[in-house]
Amino acid sequence: MSVRRFVGANSRDVMRQVREALGDDALILANRRTEDGVEILAMADEAVDHFDPTPESPPVEPNATEVAPPATPPVGRDDPLHAMSERLLKEMQDMRELLATEKSRVAATPAGCRQRLLQVMREVGFSHELADDILTGLPEEYALLDETSEQPLVWLRRQLADRLHVLDAEAPFFDQTGIVALVGPTGVGKTTTTAKLAARFVMRHGTRPVALVTTDSFRIGAHEQLRIYARLLDTPMYALDAEQPIDDLLGRLQGKQWVIIDTVGMSQRDQRVIEQIAHLQGGRSRVRLVLLLNAASQPETLEEVVMRYRQAARAAGAELDDCIITKQDEAGRLAPVLDIVMRHGLRILFGSHGQRVPEDMAVADAEGLVEQALTTRTPMPGAAESAPASAVSLPSWSRDVLGQGRRLSALMTALRKRVVGFSALEALWDMAALPMALQDERLSQLLEGYPPADSILGMAWSPRRNERGCDWAMPDIGLDADGAWVALPWLQHRHPAGWRERLAQVSHDAGVIVHLLPGLPAPAAWVWLEEQQMTWVSLVRSSQRVEYGAQRTTLGPLLEEAPHFSQVSVRFRGQVMQLHVAREAVQAPVDPRRASAGEREDMLAWRGEIRDPENAKVVARRYWLTPVRLGDDALSLLLTHLQSEGLAALTRRAWQQLKEADGGELSPEIRLLMASGLAAVAGHLDVAEDEAAAALRANVLGLAGNRRRRRDIAMLDGLAYAFMARDAIRQFGSAGLEGMS
Repeated sequence: MSVRRFVGANSRDVMRQVREALGDDALILANRRTEDGVEILAMADEAVDHFDPTPESPPVEPNATEVAPPATPPVGRDDPLHAMSERLLKEMQDMRELLATEKSRVAATPAGCRQRLLQVMREVGFSHELADDILTGLPEEYALLDETSEQPLVWLRRQLADRLHVLDAEAPFFDQTGIVALVGPTGVGKTTTTAKLAARFVMRHGTRPVALVTTDSFRIGAHEQLRIYARLLDTPMYALDAEQPIDDLLGRLQGKQWVIIDTVGMSQRDQRVIEQIAHLQGGRSRVRLVLLLNAASQPETLEEVVMRYRQAARAAGAELDDCIITKQDEAGRLAPVLDIVMRHGLRILFGSHGQRVPEDMAVADAEGLVEQALTTRTPMPGAAESAPASAVSLPSWSRDVLGQGRRLSALMTALRKRVVGFSALEALWDMAALPMALQDERLSQLLEGYPPADSILGMAWSPRRNERGCDWAMPDIGLDADGAWVALPWLQHRHPAGWRERLAQVSHDAGVIVHLLPGLPAPAAWVWLEEQQMTWVSLVRSSQRVEYGAQRTTLGPLLEEAPHFSQVSVRFRGQVMQLHVAREAVQAPVDPRRASAGEREDMLAWRGEIRDPENAKVVARRYWLTPVRLGDDALSLLLTHLQSEGLAALTRRAWQQLKEADGGELSPEIRLLMASGLAAVAGHLDVAEDEAAAALRANVLGLAGNRRRRRDIAMLDGLAYAFMARDAIRQFGSAGLEGMS
């Protein structure tokens, strides 16, 4: 029978049991809460086509409408077989009742977790469009959580914060010299914000480097208001006609490192917006544009402001990617402005929440803004469900593309934050668009500055041979401080020759102190590892000779009799397995100088049996040697070492995909690093067990619509799609508009 019952203390525990027993594609038939926790009825995906929930009628009257009690079995019938048949029939009947009950329950209740989160987002003011984008990646296991669980809301906060691009710190903004122009509609607070920014700069760098400029000659008293602020800050103020380029002031701005322009406020529907920005960008000086958004404005108005001002910036050949949110203290709800910022990919620099200069302005904090947005919850049926005003709404196909782009942007941002070296992997992909003559030169420049200081803890070293059927050797994969794989591996042929030399180099250059080795270290390397008190584990064969109890033996027979040490769950080659571990203290001859004197090195010998959790069948065995000083702490390293084996197969798959796609116009080194980098990131996400990783996995798979039986392969293909889509979007954005006036 393919249908199985699982019981766990909570939904997470029982879903883990289902995945381990039936795989990621298991079909959940029913679930319910019991006194012991949560009970799930599930069956394997491949059994669905062969499953008929209607039980066959036993041999009774042909016209019987109900199942009659089974008749007394004839003489000679196999009683155990008959008992099993009755049990199976009863189980099918029970399951049919459960399915009917579950169907009635679902029909009578809301859509569950997704509906709950959708309602929350609508009530606080987020659009249905953004809600659909975010909830596409909702982890499936959340559907089984109790309605009072806070887990989905925690997940929602994290998803919203990840999509909100903010200024990381105040210092980089105020330490970067140049000209900043604040633009936006009338009454949005540009003059007050100009004063707040100037005051912050003066507090950091003094009054001499800063100057204020106003182009507002329309509003009565506009010059005087800014002049008062300038007098209080002891900084000069200059007036510039709206039609004048900033170059007309350059002579008077000599020695000023930071210039803030308070522009004249214009309605987003005023055609002069384009002229204003064109004048700001028309001189030799580069002017950085910052759009001010009034948090108290209607969503339709904010949508139109963003679209019109960005259109004007593009028409002038400029970029408008930064914004400041003003009047947060006057806004009934903060979600609408955050929604628009997220959907248009703007970065929030600061938030303003009052008139005091400079106190009432703070560097934007993604988590704080999201929390503030979610606490201003106003039940409004139908609110935020419709698209923005028709005057600026986009066609449905365009919104779909934008939604895909936003999901892609959010995914890349989250991966940069989580995976060490991901930005370097992105830079590597950018090289694929360069002429081949430049690729190797740029690669060498990239690798010279990699990895970032204090970011690499260990190295999973690959065997020094070509992969089966390939003309390349698997790169070495770095480990971050948490033992997770980093995004940009190391090419073997760029390491020095000799194990001692390459171990010493990565220790010196990258600070590596943990080494996962593909074989027992050579004598010189072992001596160096022990002298430096490095942490290391070594994969060995079952035929490895050691000494145990003053007798020479091999590891295989020795560890067959070793007592059981531990049993842990592990993802092995894309599947959930059980690792059964045994160990013994042994002595191994590593250093010839000491071996000749009859001395041996104390070590721990480990045997790991990888077993299928469903039938306990042994899938593979592995043997390791570790320094005895590591003790039980070595177990976590053995798990990482074991899981690293799957990266070579993923790299081969990615290598082939890239080779077919690049048309031979890609440097083999770059292709190999791209392929192994994809494998490392896919493996990183596949084996991680935290909630953030689960959300990222859902986003990767949802972005490409790519679900396969093996999750690691699905992750690899999803990431390849994400990078290729990113490159296509960039290529389209950089294309000229020939023939268009």
